[in-house]
Amino acid sequence: MIREKVMRIISQIPSSVKVVAAAKTRTIEEIMEAIDAGISIVGENYVQEAESALSRIGSKVQWHMIGHLQSNKAKKAAQIFDMIQTVDSFKLASAVNRACHDLGKTMPVLIEVNSAKEPQKAGVMPENLIPLLMEIAELSNVRVMGLMTMGPVSQEPEEVRPFFRYTARLFDEIHKKGIPNIEMQCLSMGMSDTYKIAIEEGANLIRLGTCIFGERLYSSRMA
Repeated sequence: MIREKVMRIISQIPSSVKVVAAAKTRTIEEIMEAIDAGISIVGENYVQEAESALSRIGSKVQWHMIGHLQSNKAKKAAQIFDMIQTVDSFKLASAVNRACHDLGKTMPVLIEVNSAKEPQKAGVMPENLIPLLMEIAELSNVRVMGLMTMGPVSQEPEEVRPFFRYTARLFDEIHKKGIPNIEMQCLSMGMSDTYKIAIEEGANLIRLGTCIFGERLYSSRMA
């Protein structure tokens, strides 16, 4: 069933759009079935889950951090992930930078934008985005590759469109500025209920869990 779902989704989206399989709480067998069907990027919310999955699956796919990352987990995250999509502060970016310096690698990151300005959610407020980018651009072992946003939770997916559109506009504005060491290549927006709208608004990374794996089981594991 997972295989059929993945193949159908991939066949229906533009070739320029990549699917990130959101693997929170999923079993190794479920993740492997998705990979066998064509998934090349696995997204994890928790460092511990990613470490466990990576130890069994290996580097046949890219591993993206798509959950909130605490600064004290930066060292382990730097070892595990190929991209961190949820950088939203200079403190976190600096922690990742230090960890990557010690490893001799450069970490591609996306800046998470709180496009709906919801105080209870992670993400940099849009008005603080450029100043944050200017700070992070000075770090030698972190490379900003684009933006990510969640958008507000809504029963009507269409209500999220303005926030995707807003983030895409920020993406384009930053690209035009040509800030040194900032590359606007990835725009990560949209989940199982909103990915079609996100693609229409310019997303080229979509984070899909439920529509690949089915309803998520509860997990108490923390990042």
